[in-house]
Amino acid sequence: MTKAADIDDHDVRILNALNEDGRISWRDLSDRIGLSLTPTLRRVRRLEESGIIRGYSARLDRDRLVGAMTVFITVTMERQIDDVLRAFEAKIGAQAEIVSAFLVTGVSDYLIHAAVRDLEHYRDLLAELTRIPGVAHIQSSFALKAITPLETGNLRPLHVPEPCVPEEGE
Repeated sequence: MTKAADIDDHDVRILNALNEDGRISWRDLSDRIGLSLTPTLRRVRRLEESGIIRGYSARLDRDRLVGAMTVFITVTMERQIDDVLRAFEAKIGAQAEIVSAFLVTGVSDYLIHAAVRDLEHYRDLLAELTRIPGVAHIQSSFALKAITPLETGNLRPLHVPEPCVPEEGE
């Protein structure tokens, strides 16, 4: 099974290229990463079989689908009891506005990334969240600008070789 430690710079280039364009042809992918077709395909298959590549999907424009406002919501629960947490997670998993949600450490218990059309839509979502049993406190922050888009966050190469500069006389 491939682990993060087994991934080299070619694998990182493959992952970044597929993350940017999941429909890239195998030939274009091999050209882009600097390997011939057969080793490129072998690497992609290995990354798929190991579960590092879980599938291929389309990037959706959430602004056009759901809304133009991004809000990050922290939720503190009354108690951290497994049944209460599972019930909360099931409820938020059913909310179309929720892009992603995380159980986190720190002052709050959950960090939720949501997309809403406008403040009225946000108030409706907030009302839904406050009705979930076990919720003690909710705090929200609206994003002003996306610095790094979530859907195309590239991996950094594990090792970037120094460029070869021929010395004089070579």
